[in-house]
This record gives sequence, C-alpha cells and structure tokens, in this order.
Amino acid sequence: MKLKPLFDRVVILPEQKENITSTGIILPSTSQDMPQIGKIVAVGDGESLELDRTNMKVKVGDRVLYNKYAGSEIKLENETYIIMRQIDIVGVFDE
Repeated sequence: MKLKPLFDRVVILPEQKENITSTGIILPSTSQDMPQIGKIVAVGDGESLELDRTNMKVKVGDRVLYNKYAGSEIKLENETYIIMRQIDIVGVFDE
C-alpha cells in the first residue's frame, strides 16, 4: 500500500458482503448496507494534533468491527478503502 495514514488513523479494506440471497436473488450494491467489518492494511504512528502520543491498539492485518458510517471512502488501485480514526473501531476479532 502506498498510502500511509497520519496521526491515529487507519486504512481499512472492507469485507465484501455476499450479494446473493439464500434463495438465489442477486442484490444490487445500492440495496446493501455498508460493511462494518474489514481488515487493517495501514496504521498511523499514533501522534495527535497536540503532539502527544496515542497508543495504537490495532495493527496491520487485524480484522476489525467499526462504526457503520465512520471514516472516509477512497478508491486506490481499483479497490475501495476506508480511512478512519482508531476511536471509530469498535472491536478486534480474535482469530
């Protein structure tokens, strides 16, 4: 990844939801909810604007659950990523 987030931000690759129902109906992407689970692909250094340090609780490779409308979507290299602050992450899955 060529993008390095600043401060206490992380870059997340959202998991793609299954777009076919159990009965075989294909759902268009506009009718689906935003995913809330993804994999962290980049982590900032933990500094804040006041130049104090925040301990980063997550690391690259963690699978996380985050707030539904948190962060900003960006598109890089034909992939959609979300950049958000660490505080918008609700939990980390143990795997």
